Amino acid sequence: MGQNSSATVSGPVLVIGSGLLGASVGLGLSLQGIETWVSDISPTTEAVAEDIGAGRSLGRLVAHLGEAAAREEINPQLVVVATPPDVTASTVARALADYPNAVVADIASVKEPILLALKDTGADLSRYIGTHPMSGREKSGPVAARGELFMSRPWVICEHDDVAQETVRLARGLAMDLGSNIAYMDVREHDSTVALISHVPQVMSSLLASRLRETPLESLSLAGQGLRDTTRIAGSDPSLWVQILSANARPVVETLYGVREDLNRLISTLEAPTAEGARLDIAELMTEGNDGVARIPGKHGGAPKAFSALTVLVDDTPGQIARLLAEIGEIGVNVEDMRMEHSQGQPVGMVEISVIPNVRENLVQELTERGWKIAE
Repeated sequence: MGQNSSATVSGPVLVIGSGLLGASVGLGLSLQGIETWVSDISPTTEAVAEDIGAGRSLGRLVAHLGEAAAREEINPQLVVVATPPDVTASTVARALADYPNAVVADIASVKEPILLALKDTGADLSRYIGTHPMSGREKSGPVAARGELFMSRPWVICEHDDVAQETVRLARGLAMDLGSNIAYMDVREHDSTVALISHVPQVMSSLLASRLRETPLESLSLAGQGLRDTTRIAGSDPSLWVQILSANARPVVETLYGVREDLNRLISTLEAPTAEGARLDIAELMTEGNDGVARIPGKHGGAPKAFSALTVLVDDTPGQIARLLAEIGEIGVNVEDMRMEHSQGQPVGMVEISVIPNVRENLVQELTERGWKIAE
């Protein structure tokens, strides 16, 4: 394959694990002309990854040459371990032994348990580094892979005491080549952070969604976008989350302790909602939530900004949203954010457009003149 001169990683690269993330890594590197190989415990998954262009099949090379000869043939510069968390440490240890000239980086969603397990093996940790691309999709498997999956998304690199700087450089190069924004954390800080921003949200979404199991369908038909927003990630793969939550249990539990305190506080207040100070306490809890949301980075990762929203009614027919966005562009307004909700029982959708406050009034007027219905 031809080498892309703009790439940092020269290759070859071996990706072990050909699911969504592994296949996306392979696809992103292959599209840059970097020689990439894929391996998976499932021959079918590996074959699909090869078919979509994520890399050449290691299994087929092993069948042709044998394991030892295949390893020598590839001689990778970098091995990316993209296996489930419960087998990541053992897979990394084997890769370090099988490929003594390679840097080995894993992309699992937990970091400290893997590093501790590897230290117990006595492996050469100068060539190992834990990383975590903060990317994903609701779909899984190589058929859902996208070469641009990591573009402009954070990629955390977790240095440790034994790692060589060349190993860090190559891991950084991998993230850069895939278009990610690099962040540095130690393994404990990483696991505590993802517990709060990723793992606990999953738990809270699943707990809320579990309340819906016995709810009559006629009641659920009243659900609005709020319920859909807060339960969207409850559809995630249970087997994967068993591994993630088990591996990162301590930081998750520490965050849940705080959630439990807030829940107990709210329950106590709502048990006597007319008592002195009860309404103030409810308001304070809601305000604390407002304050937390306001701290989430805004557009392009910058400081959060206040936008003004307007809701446009659109017919539920092909091309209507595209026409709306095109006309907003013609008016000369930049869309800062957008979300859509369907009207229950009606063939219309409600598109909420967020813009900077000083253009909202003009945008409403222009869209109204063009025949769009604005829900005030």
